[in-house]
Amino acid sequence: MKAYVFPGQGSQHREMGYDLYKKYDFLKDFFDISNEILGFDISQLMFEGSDDELKQTKVTQPAIFIHSVAMIKVLGDSFKPDMVAGHSLGEFSALVGCKVLSFEDGLNLVSKRALAMQEACEKTDGTMAAVLGLENTIVEQTCRQIQGTVVPANYNCPGQIVISGDTKSVMDCCEKLKEKGARRAIILPVSGAFHSSLMESAKEKLTDAIKQIDFDEPICPIYQNVSGKPEIKADIIKSNLISQLTSSVKWTQSIENMIRDGAKEFLEIGPGNVLQGLVKKVNKESSTSKPLA
Repeated sequence: MKAYVFPGQGSQHREMGYDLYKKYDFLKDFFDISNEILGFDISQLMFEGSDDELKQTKVTQPAIFIHSVAMIKVLGDSFKPDMVAGHSLGEFSALVGCKVLSFEDGLNLVSKRALAMQEACEKTDGTMAAVLGLENTIVEQTCRQIQGTVVPANYNCPGQIVISGDTKSVMDCCEKLKEKGARRAIILPVSGAFHSSLMESAKEKLTDAIKQIDFDEPICPIYQNVSGKPEIKADIIKSNLISQLTSSVKWTQSIENMIRDGAKEFLEIGPGNVLQGLVKKVNKESSTSKPLA
């Protein structure tokens, strides 16, 4: 069975999508529509923007989403997922892939999500840190022992968790985790505390936007971040997507469940190859590849 996985923020790179744009004429209209929906020239930033420009949340998120959907369009009839999953932002790409959302609705939501998250980051003093080499339970227990806000944000693979919260609490937690044997506990170069309660204001804005859009039933199960479990009901998918901004990304659990349910081949759709590496760390026997690479 084929599982298609879609990357999130951090996978962006310079000239992303330009090779596809040059090779496939029909994508010119696709990028023009993207520019029109967003109200600025996202294609120019994707093809020619600097690393600093591409790191802006309001640019990064729609750019990665557009790149992923462009790959789906190029694959055409050969894109036949048995199951899908997306890492954080990538869940929106996955929802287009399994036909829950149209590209246009997806891009509108991604744009509103990015702006809302950027505003939330500016209002709060938050950050994230990568923790390597500890069991999940130790990280979870340590987060609970710290005063302030700090929570597990991304369960990326066994022995790799990202924590998120207010800056002081995250730094205090890192010191405690090092004392408990963490191989590394390092602050990440991010603008805020994603997937924590500090994103509550962004969640409220995104909730209003999501409620205005009709979600269709998926053509295959989508393994969602908040549960790591397969979902096929549109109303549950919508509810989980609303919860995602302030909940942990259960990526390890998603991959484990996909393998349990028969996934033999994982194909990464979008920029970079981060997810292929994470899949291999969850299960080194899994086949991973990147179409159109």
